[in-house]
Amino acid sequence: MRLPRPGFEVQVALRFLAEGRMQTLLIVVGVAAGVAVVAYISALISGLQANTLEKTLGAQAHVTIHVRDEVVLPARAATAGEVRLARTQARDQRPRSIADWPALAAAVAARPGVAAVSPMVSAAGLALRGEASKAIALAGVELDRYDRIVRLRDKVVAGQARLGPGEAIVGAELAADLGLAIGDRMTVATGGVSEVVRVTALVDLGVRELNRRSVYMPLRSVQSLVGLPGGATSIDLRLDDVWAAQRIADALAAQLPDRVESWQQANAQLVSALNAQSVSTSIIRGVVGVVVVLGIASVLVVSVVQKQREIGILRAMGATRGQILRVFLLQGAIVGAVGSVLGVALAAALVWAFTTFVRGSDGLPLFAIGLAPALALRIALAATLAGVLAAITPARRAAALDPAQAIRL
Repeated sequence: MRLPRPGFEVQVALRFLAEGRMQTLLIVVGVAAGVAVVAYISALISGLQANTLEKTLGAQAHVTIHVRDEVVLPARAATAGEVRLARTQARDQRPRSIADWPALAAAVAARPGVAAVSPMVSAAGLALRGEASKAIALAGVELDRYDRIVRLRDKVVAGQARLGPGEAIVGAELAADLGLAIGDRMTVATGGVSEVVRVTALVDLGVRELNRRSVYMPLRSVQSLVGLPGGATSIDLRLDDVWAAQRIADALAAQLPDRVESWQQANAQLVSALNAQSVSTSIIRGVVGVVVVLGIASVLVVSVVQKQREIGILRAMGATRGQILRVFLLQGAIVGAVGSVLGVALAAALVWAFTTFVRGSDGLPLFAIGLAPALALRIALAATLAGVLAAITPARRAAALDPAQAIRL
């Protein structure tokens, strides 16, 4: 006689789990611990990478278009038997402008994925005040456009970001070295040409070396200082997706005569470190997943051995092989689902503890991390699926038991 009762498999699965409550508790705790480790490590690495990228890209563009360096063609190759004494000397790289940069900037800004475009004139120079002088990296920018690239206004630590004629924004370390305060004047010199400017704001770019040498002035002022009226030595791009930088840079490089560089090319060691972190996280996930699967499978195998008589009785009463199979698959799914919920809750508690109690030397949190709902859901679903997969072999073994033989055991 077949058991027609709806929910039969669920009832039997729950009863089997309840009867072996100690085994069930241990494996649920194991699944919860595994899910918590994976979720917390994923959130921690994601937060660390986001913080690293924010600090690295906080003072640079995602993609930059530069003028190609000037090169000297080598002398004609010597023919057979000819001896020539020739040496090709590299040319000095004077500031040069990108050809027709306004049209190029407009065309690039219209490309999909490009969020902002800003021209720049960059040059080396000296900052002079009294008897003090410091080597500087001078950048001529249009403040409103450049602010969309690196959010310069958000980095102001004193004063108000403003770049009118005769004004400059200075790195905080450079200001300390020259004894500058808001409203003070200094002289900026490049190649024999100089201009007196007034400091309107001090900025912290997140990197001490940048703070020690960065000076921002109006684009027109720097064009005059370096002898490039109306020119731009580079065009900076900010993208909607920071990880699309290399693809967009490659596409632009194939179309333009200029040199195009992505932030990945400019920070190759950083990219290698981020990739290593991602690989390490994937390895941890894989190892924890295998441990969870083996743990659930071992408990269910023991359950099949312990419940052979009950399984035989159910088969004799009319339970089909498919129903017995589903009973143990449901056990794996239930263990995985319950462990996932507990694991996500534990991971959320760990994230809260990290953001609340872990502080840097300045008393502030090291960096912000959070357990995204989408990430938690993916991990929970993966753990539940792992429970089902782990139950396949024990379930098939239980379904294959001969009722008469199982009852005699």
